[in-house]
Amino acid sequence: MTRNTPPDNGASADRPADPAARLRADGLDAGSWSNGPGDRYSAHGHAYDKVLVVASGSIQFGLPDLDRSVELRVGDRLDLPAGTRHDAVVGGSGVTCLEAHVPAGTFAAVTFRASGEW
Repeated sequence: MTRNTPPDNGASADRPADPAARLRADGLDAGSWSNGPGDRYSAHGHAYDKVLVVASGSIQFGLPDLDRSVELRVGDRLDLPAGTRHDAVVGGSGVTCLEAHVPAGTFAAVTFRASGEW
């Protein structure tokens, strides 16, 4: 049986649907960046923990040391602990991401959360 229920975007009375507003509600100050279709980032890491949320488009993050990859679409969130090597390939319609930095050690592990899960 097919249900025509709208997708859960994570919004509630105290939780806004807009990803930037949701990050602010979590106490995070995010900036944004954009790339065109097919743009690539080679594997690299950072000295800080990073929060990434897709505001538009899509992007595939590779996690070479974990032998896995994660595709992020609008509203999806990826938390990366400091030192986590990651690469990326932008999806076919480009991407705009929101990115916040938090102190190293805030995140114990790489965590992916779909749009309605955070």
